[in-house]
Amino acid sequence: MFRVGDLVTRKSYDNDIIFKIIDILDDNYILKGMSVRLCADSPVEDLKKFDGDIEDKFTPEIENYNGLDRNDFFYLPGKILHIDGDREYLDKCMNFYKKNNLKAYGIYSQEEDLVDNIIDYLEIYNPDILVITGHDAYYRKKRENNDKYKNTKNFVEAVKNARRFEKSHEKLLIIAGACQSNYEELIKAGANFASSPKRINIHALDPAIVAGCLAFSDKNNNIDLISILDKTKYGSDGIGGIITKGTMYVGYPR
Repeated sequence: MFRVGDLVTRKSYDNDIIFKIIDILDDNYILKGMSVRLCADSPVEDLKKFDGDIEDKFTPEIENYNGLDRNDFFYLPGKILHIDGDREYLDKCMNFYKKNNLKAYGIYSQEEDLVDNIIDYLEIYNPDILVITGHDAYYRKKRENNDKYKNTKNFVEAVKNARRFEKSHEKLLIIAGACQSNYEELIKAGANFASSPKRINIHALDPAIVAGCLAFSDKNNNIDLISILDKTKYGSDGIGGIITKGTMYVGYPR
């Protein structure tokens, strides 16, 4: 018998993702990915207990202060506001920002609350880069409400509200979506970057990797779009975006 907190995989998916059981509803087990932004459910007969190494082997690197000429110049990277629908993923992302010496504010907010609160958050923190993420899923079978996505609608409406606050894609860079989100709708709503072009899972750190790259991209130059996408776990299959200017100011003398 499985219990809440147990680590499991799903036999029908070739045990490809490690999940933690977060709830049990009758005979249905509610699962959360340990390193991918995916919530799922499963019957008990499809579950297999996982007893292996759960260390995440994905250790992303971005261009940070280490690669900059700091003899004569000084640098002011963009400020990040990261709003996440998962506390554990938020903590991982905040640690990533801290490791790379980035100024970032983190807020835990359930996806359905984003629409009502997004403008308040923007007014308080006035970021250069906004991350809106959490959990999502694409349902290939038709659902009662005809919505094939778990949370894309919440992300889309939050992006639209953020664009009402700041219309320019270069004054506020928005990264939106989670696993299997509707990439096209998020881009049309006003996101600079979004998941997921191939409707695949994305790593918990992928939105933070993109945000970190944008923070260290020169405000006077176009971002290196392909290079940024290549730093994420699944590349352009998982996240796509548009070319804009960066958010980092460069000053002289130091």
